[in-house]
Amino acid sequence: MSVVIVGATGETGRSIVDGLVTSDVKYDITALIRPPSLEKPAVQSLKARGVKIIAADLQGSHNELVDILKGVDIVISTIHYQSLNDEIFLSNAAKAAGVQRYLPCFWATVGPRGIMQLRDAKEQILDHIQRLRLPYTVIDVGWWYQIALPRVPSGRFDYGLLAPQNKIFGAGDVPFSLTDVRDGGKYAAKIISDPRTLNKKVFAFTEAMTQNQLSGLVEAMTGEKPEITKIPAVEVEAKVAEARKPGAGINQALAEYEYYNSWGIRGDNTAECARYLGYLILDDLYPGFKGRTLDKFIQEILDGKATKVYSQ
Repeated sequence: MSVVIVGATGETGRSIVDGLVTSDVKYDITALIRPPSLEKPAVQSLKARGVKIIAADLQGSHNELVDILKGVDIVISTIHYQSLNDEIFLSNAAKAAGVQRYLPCFWATVGPRGIMQLRDAKEQILDHIQRLRLPYTVIDVGWWYQIALPRVPSGRFDYGLLAPQNKIFGAGDVPFSLTDVRDGGKYAAKIISDPRTLNKKVFAFTEAMTQNQLSGLVEAMTGEKPEITKIPAVEVEAKVAEARKPGAGINQALAEYEYYNSWGIRGDNTAECARYLGYLILDDLYPGFKGRTLDKFIQEILDGKATKVYSQ
């Protein structure tokens, strides 16, 4: 199957390339790259892996984009959240080109509308896709391991953590779902070749636990007690309200605290909630098909083999 990826040099995009390249299913992979970025090392790295590179401006000529997508089976978007509206142009061209399956940029936690502005923006893109009657699949993967772990006092984790999470939101007893970002692509490669997932949402996660359990696992494996600060639910809600100032738009602070409220306080990011919202669940589709467990990821950090996300 021929697959076109938008955002292939980002964390999620690289994971998807890895998953497609190593899949049992043979995929012909093309990455659409903005013309100014063609010579960047990350793009050259894609070329070295056998990924075809095509320069494309999503806001440019509709007809040129249609021509690029003609004959393509699957389009996968992992576009930056600040460019989500470019998916309107991309999905329009995919429809005109006869693309058989379009994956909009979800790749995050599960939740209903009206809780997270970033999530709502993604749902609005899906609304557009459905109005086009463009075949689609949505994949959400939960919260990344790579941004979930607390710092330990010795500093042994510091080299591998982008943003240590030493805050626990609410009582810390609300379950939430997690995945190693590197396994998102492995899951995607399986899901996009399955006819059962066409025009469906799929929740593809690896672990489910509470924040207290996660902190306890870190303590058990390291022998060090993380220094934890508990943030009451009312404070999280106040941070959300503060970040939602008129005209602020979707910004980093708003996105973060709306996530914390959704998965840490409300408990949206679970298989139970996903089923309620109409998702298929990875475990139900492919029993026993799993990525790295959280304890293996922690051991990787302890062994000095981890790589910080967004370091490339």
